[in-house]
Formats: sequence, C-alpha cells, structure tokens
Amino acid sequence: MCYGDNCEINDTTLVELAKLGDKTAFGELLKRHHGRCVRLASFILRNRGDAEDETQNAYWKAFRHLDQFQGECEFWIWLSKIVTNQCLMFLRRHRRTRLLHLDAERPNYRSGTFDLPCLKPDPERETNRHQVHEVLAIEIRRIPPLLRNVVILRDIKELPMTAVATTLGITVSAAKSRLLRARAELRARVLKRCGGYAHAMVRLRLPGPSVLKIKGAA
Repeated sequence: MCYGDNCEINDTTLVELAKLGDKTAFGELLKRHHGRCVRLASFILRNRGDAEDETQNAYWKAFRHLDQFQGECEFWIWLSKIVTNQCLMFLRRHRRTRLLHLDAERPNYRSGTFDLPCLKPDPERETNRHQVHEVLAIEIRRIPPLLRNVVILRDIKELPMTAVATTLGITVSAAKSRLLRARAELRARVLKRCGGYAHAMVRLRLPGPSVLKIKGAA
C-alpha cells in the first residue's frame, strides 16, 4: 500500500491500519498534521524548541494509546488534545511564576520565597478557543456559497443587515433567516469535529475578521 502525497488515503483508513500495527500509516498521519501540532504547541509554550520536544513526546503517547481513539472527532482533533495536555504538563513542571526573594542582613533572619500567581490567560482555555476558531474557519469555506456569503458579510466583515441584504439582492428578513441557518449549520459542524469541549466555546456570534482569516473575507 502506498503513502505520501501521491496516494489519497483518508485519516480514518490510516488510523485503522495503524491500529493493526502499520507504523508507516501512523507515520503518515503524523506527517500530515505535524505542522499544525507544532504551531499549537508553540502557541501554548511560546518557545519553538520546547514545542518541538513536547510535540514528539505527544506523538509517543498518541501511538501508545491509539486504541483509545474511537472516532468521536477527527483524528487531528484527538491528536491536538494530546499535544495540548503534554504542553500543559510541561508548564506545570516548569511553573512560569516569578519568585520574590527577600534577604535581610539581620542576624538569624531567614530569607523567604514567595510564589506570585501567573496572571496570564488559562492556557487550556486559550488553546481550545484557538482550535475551535481554526475548525470554524475551515467549515466556513466548506458550507454552500448561499450560506457562506451571508456569514462572511455579516459575521466576518461585520456589515449591518441592511447592507448584507442589499449586497445579496434579498430582503432583510430573508438575510436574517439565511444567517440563522448558516450559524446553525456551522455550529453543528464544529461540534461534530471538535467533540464535547466545543460546547462551551461555540457562540451564536462568530469571531470577527481579526480572529478568523477566511479567503475572500478581506
């Protein structure tokens, strides 16, 4: 069986082959999603070298626990969760908090060390948000043009509904109805691909153009 760019085998088939012990199939899965995994790890750790190392560690865990993948979501989503957990474990081992050392010159004074809490956003929540936005951007490109256009005009370009309706050549009420259909379709697609954690992340209002980079939305 062939692998690589010249052979069209979907992830589902490769996963099944990998579960049967085909290491080449698993290697092809990692090759397909390596760039995405490293970008995710870099997003969490803010260090390319650490990101590369923890991504490799995540790959070993994914291989050992491949039998636990039941297809509830796409393979890359499952793999990205392992990468995320690996990176969060790394952060816990190397807590990025400031240490304040108070030293006194008085005799018998015992210096103290105080942990100051990190005020940065929760890495896990930020990572989940990043993944949902990535899936959302992909699904906007995949939905039918009839629905995609209204989403781009309203939720990406943030035009008023009157302008959306005028651009599409329909009434305002028709534009609103089409937008509701589009949002419902996107919500269903994102929840299907991302699994349970997306329930807390998907909102009725889609992120604006600064978050989603959609071709044709500029």
